[in-house]
Amino acid sequence: MRGREFFGAGVGSRKESASTNRCLVALFLLLVQPTVARPPEDRPSQGDQGTIRVNVDLVVLHATVQNRRDTLVSGLGKEDFQVYEDGVLQEIKFFSHEDIPVTVGLVVDNSGSMIPKRREVIAAALAFARSSHPEDQMFVVNFNENVSFGLANDTPFTDKEAQLEAALSRIAADGMTALYDAVAAALEHLKKGNRDKKVLIVVSDGGDNASKHKLAQIMTMAGQSDAIIYTVGVFDGDDPDRNPGVLRQLARATGGEAFLPRLLQDVIPICQQIARDIRNQYTVAYTPTNRKQDGTYRVIQVKAWAPGRERLNVRARAGYYATMKPQPMPAARATRP
Repeated sequence: MRGREFFGAGVGSRKESASTNRCLVALFLLLVQPTVARPPEDRPSQGDQGTIRVNVDLVVLHATVQNRRDTLVSGLGKEDFQVYEDGVLQEIKFFSHEDIPVTVGLVVDNSGSMIPKRREVIAAALAFARSSHPEDQMFVVNFNENVSFGLANDTPFTDKEAQLEAALSRIAADGMTALYDAVAAALEHLKKGNRDKKVLIVVSDGGDNASKHKLAQIMTMAGQSDAIIYTVGVFDGDDPDRNPGVLRQLARATGGEAFLPRLLQDVIPICQQIARDIRNQYTVAYTPTNRKQDGTYRVIQVKAWAPGRERLNVRARAGYYATMKPQPMPAARATRP
């Protein structure tokens, strides 16, 4: 996919422009922290020779835009987006539409209820990998009542299909379900990735009967992370452990999407669809007008509209936690000998 220009300026051939755009996007995302809101010391600026100097205190959003038929919409520009934080319109500082590499965690339920579904689940995960960016780095978290990483200890990430297949097949389906512990472990492991965008794909029935973490803790972790979480509900209609509400909640809070297929064979095209979604997102960044360092949760709403187009639906993360101002250390008290 050919990306739009990052700053809306540039010269040279189309090929040179696309290459420059990819470099600018990569550099920009390396310099910003997605969920940090602190008062800036310097204004973002662009040097005379194209060198980007940005303030790190930006909120970076990855937005998916679809029409009424749920078809991905491309070709939008910065002027077609509006971003609101706690109901206040924000000025968009940076904008791009690029297919950039991603750090992806595949979080796969291996509890006893998944025994008859494992073949399709593994095939779906591999179908996602084949449809993804060739420079994506991936890892696997397998879970039943225990949580384990599928790759070898000396291989934190991979882009090799054979290694992913081995990682997905490493344990036999059995036991209870520690979904929350698995998501917590995956969110922590994402921090080790060096790709600009972070994604989790959770395949489960949504139930949990073995975790040490609580759902509230996981939702807080998800809100503090810049990860986008997609969930795929794999369960039968009479499955007593199913909890599609949890899967919807995780996805909605982070700008992902929850899929609840009626047929098991639909899992493969769903994972391919998720890969297309990730590769066609818009990146929008702004400096919050609310400069308070109070640690509060800020609600985000992203809208898109363009003349001559039908109504557009935008998915992006629902909010973020502002930075908490460091508290001064209490003065040391002198003691008598």
